[in-house]
Amino acid sequence: MPKAFRKAFNVLCIAAMFTAVTVWGQANAPDKQAPARAAREAPGEFQFVRLAYAPSQYCGRGYGRQQMWRTDYPDADHHFVRGVDRLTRIAAAEQPRILTPMDNDIYDFPWIYAVEVGYWDLNEKEAGRMREYLLRGGFLMVDDFHGSCEWSAFVASMSKVFPDRPIIEIPESDEAFHVIYDLDQRIQIPSRMFIYSGVTWEKDGYEPHWRGIYDSDGRLMVAINFNMDIGDAWEHADWPDYPENMTALAYRFGINYLVYAMTH
Repeated sequence: MPKAFRKAFNVLCIAAMFTAVTVWGQANAPDKQAPARAAREAPGEFQFVRLAYAPSQYCGRGYGRQQMWRTDYPDADHHFVRGVDRLTRIAAAEQPRILTPMDNDIYDFPWIYAVEVGYWDLNEKEAGRMREYLLRGGFLMVDDFHGSCEWSAFVASMSKVFPDRPIIEIPESDEAFHVIYDLDQRIQIPSRMFIYSGVTWEKDGYEPHWRGIYDSDGRLMVAINFNMDIGDAWEHADWPDYPENMTALAYRFGINYLVYAMTH
């Protein structure tokens, strides 16, 4: 082999070896972004779960609207998750989930949020699944329904879940009101329409109520936020016009319910 050709051949071989080593090194180098990416993608200790349900024909407005359960989604869910991450030491998953009562995954989550329950219509199988979920230790927070008609529609389905358990006003001393924040001062939390109307109530739901359903051991299973709209306060937490004291109270209620659900 001529000397000049042999020299060029050696240079090509060295270059090829260098390229191979470089590619191997890049492929096997530590991923500096992996910890941050894993933290974002991890399920966390808490994942926001919103309950999806079939609509009823009660009270007019729900008829023909197939996804009343999506009200305030996804902003309310994301904002509440950010609040949990900022105000507690609970590792909150970034992405919320949507589940129906018939999803088997429902048992993996201690806390579920249901909105506009004045328009839900649980069948017997769904009601049985919710009863099992709650008696196993699950917790349901219901929100954003107002007035006598929506209350009747809510009770029509909830009485299928627990025909033998009463709905009562949550006592002032209940741990759900004190587990993190002392919620002794409670006000009606309105929808964003309050900004324009100055009225905190909707329909004939003039007075706010914090009601609940308990198991046989005295554990709160269902937190019923009636004649108020906590989800709107979460959703519009970054609106300068929405009152800060109402948003702050909405976060405190949600966090108290969550911590209670995870510890009781």
